[in-house]
Amino acid sequence: MIPVLMVLALVASACSDDDDADLTTPTDAGTVTAGEPFPDERCQENRDAGTITYLSGFDFAASASIVEVLVAEERGYFEALCLDVELTPSFSTANYQPVAGGDAQFASGGSFSEVVSYATSNEADLVALAVEGRTPIDVLMLKPDAAATLEDLEGTTIGVKGKLNASVAAMLAKAGLEEEADFDTVLLDGFDPLVHMEIPSIVGVPGYRSNEPGQLERADVDFEVFDPADFDVPGSFGVIFSSAEFVNEHPTAAQDFMRASMRGLADAIDDPDAATAIAVELINGNDNPNFLSPEGEEFRWRVESELVAGTAELPAGVIDPDLLQAEVDAYADVGMFGDETPDLEGTYVDVLTEVYADDGTVIWPSG
Repeated sequence: MIPVLMVLALVASACSDDDDADLTTPTDAGTVTAGEPFPDERCQENRDAGTITYLSGFDFAASASIVEVLVAEERGYFEALCLDVELTPSFSTANYQPVAGGDAQFASGGSFSEVVSYATSNEADLVALAVEGRTPIDVLMLKPDAAATLEDLEGTTIGVKGKLNASVAAMLAKAGLEEEADFDTVLLDGFDPLVHMEIPSIVGVPGYRSNEPGQLERADVDFEVFDPADFDVPGSFGVIFSSAEFVNEHPTAAQDFMRASMRGLADAIDDPDAATAIAVELINGNDNPNFLSPEGEEFRWRVESELVAGTAELPAGVIDPDLLQAEVDAYADVGMFGDETPDLEGTYVDVLTEVYADDGTVIWPSG
């Protein structure tokens, strides 16, 4: 039996009049039962939610918290649950304000900590509904022979795009290395790792393990990788989040959006090539402003699909509170949240436990 996770109470400002409402059993509109018709009352409640806008995290890339939504839309899973969903290409860092302000209802977040960081610093009632990657997605890519151990990076300079990734900072901190005190970082132009690895003044750059390493490999560039996961640094990626207000006002729509998305995720894991093809078609249909390639998207989802597959203990996407707390604690230690470790109460809601059957498959109606 899949353990039922506690549903955390949402902050009072975003709750409905019934502060004790159990969001995993949304309303009296009917329960979804495998192989039986979708309840008419539930269908109507989902239609009453109106058009649901979903914002992707990086164009329409074949990435966790994006590709499953694309698959669900292409295969009619949202429509089957009476949901009117509109897909909008975006970037994770641009998604938090629209969801908090009610201009979008669901979005892809870069990590759980990224969602929490925005929510706490802006007093926004954002809630994670799925955390698909239960490990850091970032890696540190170094030039050959730049360092045999992390400790060898003392006194060096690392190139960054914006700022040093929290999981990489936490990995270096485990080796006793603190940014500015023990090593330097320098801001880089652009996003091309081939160009960055040629810069003589830096030893390497961080990147996503499902992206930049593939680019370097395809270009036959030699490099070495330090992976935070190998140093027991907690982390996450592939987060789908919403607002507490929407989840409370439209609980069936929130749960069924996630139900359709998790069925899309199962399909994408079972057939990565087909899922990637759906993503590439949508990327090209959007004029591919980020110059994504079919080879890059194939590599991206091949790497991520292996990481997000469910376990015997928890099906894909189901939130593990202990892992989230460990992640936030580790990233607080390297200053991601300022001076205080955020309280996680009200930052996530378990709508997925009842979406899955005991065997880990998505509960899906007939028809």
